[in-house]
Amino acid sequence: MSLFLVNRYLGVEEDGSTSKESQSQALLAKLLQKAKEKQKQSLTEQRPDLVEEQMLKQVDKKKRRADKNSSQEPQPHKKRKSEVAPLCSSPLHHMSEPPVIGKDGQEDTEVAEAEHDLSKQTTDMSSAPTGFTVVGGFENKPVQKIHRVLPQWLAQPDVIHKDIKNNQVPISDISQLCAPLVKKLQNNGIQHFFPVQAEVIPAILESMQLRLLIGCGGYKPRDICVSAPTGSGKTLAFVIPVIQMLIERVVCEVRALAVLPTKELAQQVCKVFTSYAEGTTLKVVMLAGQRSFAAEQASLSEQRGGMRCSLADIVVTTPGRLVDHINKKSGLCLKHLRFLIIDEADRMIESMQQSWLSHVMRAVFKSGSEPRARSIFRRTEPAYITAASLSPPQMPLQKLLFSATLTQNPEKLQQLGLHQPRLFSSIHSNITTPAVPNHKQDRFDFPQGLTEHYVPCTLSSKPLLILHFLLRMKLSPILCFTNSRETAHRLFLLVQLFGGINAAEFSSRLSPGERKKKLKEFEQGKIQLLVCTDAAARGIDINRVKCVVNYDAPQYIRTYIHRIGRTARAGKTGLAFTLLLRVQEKNFLQMVVEAGSPGIQKQIVKPENLQGMKARYEQTLQELAMVIKDEGAK
Repeated sequence: MSLFLVNRYLGVEEDGSTSKESQSQALLAKLLQKAKEKQKQSLTEQRPDLVEEQMLKQVDKKKRRADKNSSQEPQPHKKRKSEVAPLCSSPLHHMSEPPVIGKDGQEDTEVAEAEHDLSKQTTDMSSAPTGFTVVGGFENKPVQKIHRVLPQWLAQPDVIHKDIKNNQVPISDISQLCAPLVKKLQNNGIQHFFPVQAEVIPAILESMQLRLLIGCGGYKPRDICVSAPTGSGKTLAFVIPVIQMLIERVVCEVRALAVLPTKELAQQVCKVFTSYAEGTTLKVVMLAGQRSFAAEQASLSEQRGGMRCSLADIVVTTPGRLVDHINKKSGLCLKHLRFLIIDEADRMIESMQQSWLSHVMRAVFKSGSEPRARSIFRRTEPAYITAASLSPPQMPLQKLLFSATLTQNPEKLQQLGLHQPRLFSSIHSNITTPAVPNHKQDRFDFPQGLTEHYVPCTLSSKPLLILHFLLRMKLSPILCFTNSRETAHRLFLLVQLFGGINAAEFSSRLSPGERKKKLKEFEQGKIQLLVCTDAAARGIDINRVKCVVNYDAPQYIRTYIHRIGRTARAGKTGLAFTLLLRVQEKNFLQMVVEAGSPGIQKQIVKPENLQGMKARYEQTLQELAMVIKDEGAK
């Protein structure tokens, strides 16, 4: 009866011709097949790595059992029956036992079936999606290079011609210039503009509509950035348009502020502004610490009828002195400021830790908090351009940036808060090309008439080489740069003690008045060798410089460019020598080549050329030691 029930459960009809033994074998085979299918189904629901691990364990277990059974004596058949019986469900306990299969044959079959199931299961798992992320199996994929992509105004600037001599523009071609300025230029011997001046002056004058200082339609004019080589005429490129736009002003207020990194450079720019403002009602004032704070304060404003009246239209200053006047409320009013000129912009960005720009911006937009009746053109902080923000029109603040080594780092330029900037550059390359990211530094433009040399030397032969340039090669006058004021002072003393050379030093050891006197004597040809620090490397226009010598190799490419930029100015020719130790050659040459140098030549000075000066040089070293000892005792 039980067999009948099992047959009905398995869907097998009763057949009288079939023996009970054959029915039992068929029943056992089907039950084993269903058990395997259920086992496979449960394994597919697990992680693939666990499936493989379990199948391997099963194969190893059966192999070990097969090896064990083959090494032992054959066991009675009943023991084999007890091993098979537990695999069956409870109804099968009443059935007759299945036929016995040989030990070796059965174990081999089970192992083969298990291996076959393992391979089939692995194939199924690899082909069928599991529905979840498989941990592991990571592949080493090549990291994609990230190419630098600059904003459009940086990547596609207005290109300025590099060749100054062959691309000069007659001043009569700039139609926006007024007659008084044209006459002033001609009186100063200027008949043509350099390329940077011919491009930038009209761009700044574009914002002047109907003789008003506001932009066309009330819009704020775009900020201007200029990157051009040293000696290309950048100073005149902002002096001329600023003078023209302010020349017809009625009320005297500070409307142009020029900020420069050093006192000497501020003095030079102030001199140019004063020259072209002469004969007009415009007043130029310099705040650079040349005079006492009280004297500078008196030159800024005065009290008339109980009201403050400005005495300056254009102010030229340095960052530190500017912050002092703003914080101490000395009378410097920037509420009407129209132009903020930042010369040597890359260095001014580096000095942003002084937060001089934030002080200026707060002083400029201070009038926004005043009652409407006290200000016709109320100024508000820059924001989104809308119809409401442009009505009523207000006096815009336009920033003008100039540098020979203007950075192309958008993060640094962002500190200046530029408004829709427009870049004029003599260096133009597609920054988005894959080849450019290989350069580790920015590329710059070198003066056209400059010839660069480097001289391999030892530490002890450096002073002898300076003497060789002056006495044997007759290179005079020479502007010699060192990395510290101590080195500059020692070299000056050494050359002076050696004799036969009129030398001077230019560093922070001297007062501003003494430095000004030394520069004037150098320009007049009274000084053959001027030993200076990098204080004289930035922007200062020194006449008669035929040769620049880097006594100490500069560590940064910007320092090198500004040093050699003291010669070969305004399209003239010049020489630059750099004294290099053996350990410095590789890094320095790589730095210069990556910066875009047209070529630096190797200049070898043979030791026998220096032999004739060695005796006197050794004696001078002893005298120098005594002088330095005496200076230290004072």
